[in-house]
Amino acid sequence: MTSPQNMSTNETVDHCKTPSNVTYKSLSWVMMGEFALGLPLNLTVLYIFVFRFKFWKNKSIFLFNIVVADFLLVACLPVKIYDYQHNMRHSNNKVVCKTMLFMLFLNRGASIAFLITLSLDRYFNVVHLGRRNFVKVFKKSPQISIVIWLLLLPLTIPTMVTTFECCNSHGRQVETVYHDVTDTFREIVFFTQIIIPFTILVFCTICIVNRLRRKTVGEKTKLRRAVYVVVSVVIVFSVCFLPSTVARAALLTVRLTGWQKEEDVAVQVYDSLMVLSYTDCLLDPLVYCFCNSGFKDVYVSTFCPTFLQKRLKTSDSNMATTATTTTTGNRTISLPMIDK
Repeated sequence: MTSPQNMSTNETVDHCKTPSNVTYKSLSWVMMGEFALGLPLNLTVLYIFVFRFKFWKNKSIFLFNIVVADFLLVACLPVKIYDYQHNMRHSNNKVVCKTMLFMLFLNRGASIAFLITLSLDRYFNVVHLGRRNFVKVFKKSPQISIVIWLLLLPLTIPTMVTTFECCNSHGRQVETVYHDVTDTFREIVFFTQIIIPFTILVFCTICIVNRLRRKTVGEKTKLRRAVYVVVSVVIVFSVCFLPSTVARAALLTVRLTGWQKEEDVAVQVYDSLMVLSYTDCLLDPLVYCFCNSGFKDVYVSTFCPTFLQKRLKTSDSNMATTATTTTTGNRTISLPMIDK
């Protein structure tokens, strides 16, 4: 019987090649659909934020940064499509391979960072009424967004080293301690950038829902709108990020046991769920609509035909501009349901 170590370091296995051509050809067509939908969607959203909505005046700098991250993600899809169409999990060109992994790490981290920041802002607005909201102060400063992007750059360093095979080698033959540490650090970054933010997100969501149910006085439709803001972010995480994270953990477990056949299956599941995670660029506009009614109104009036505008512009546009009040002691505090 072949030992796990021998199987995990099998020199005859090309880990850059796809274990199933049919699976990856199908995934390439899925990504073509994501690209065909995501490119015009994100271009139109960028147009609205820059030329019509003027994000720097509407306290939507964080939303704009999510749009930028999504657009960069969409721009990476043609390279992934090309690789999958040619039966390669990653490009056999090391520069292209590392550049793609760098971009995916950076854009994924940026989307998560700004989504969590929005959720924290909603948390402080609802749960800690009357207290200074430091996140709201950050939202008005474009410099803070630049700092967030710069802080994400060190987390992409493991993607630029030259020690890993086909951009994905943890659990394979380890020649040096440097090799092992680098790959381990990359995996730690991959998991922590999902697990920690998701924990924060769940905490914020639970606190917000409980606060609105117990303390806030107002119409049910207004309360639902406030909850939708944070729940929409939870949905994005649950659909786009969590499945691929679980699949990654399963893949590493199987790989470390040295079972090549099982690893081939786990690789296909992981890559399929990573393709699913790219739908982030299609789901984020829903978050924009819940976070800011102005975005929805401007987008509909700009790109939707007249007959659709009448259906899409519902009475909730007036609801969004109103405020719900809650009484804290002897004070009445205004609670804005969404940002203007």
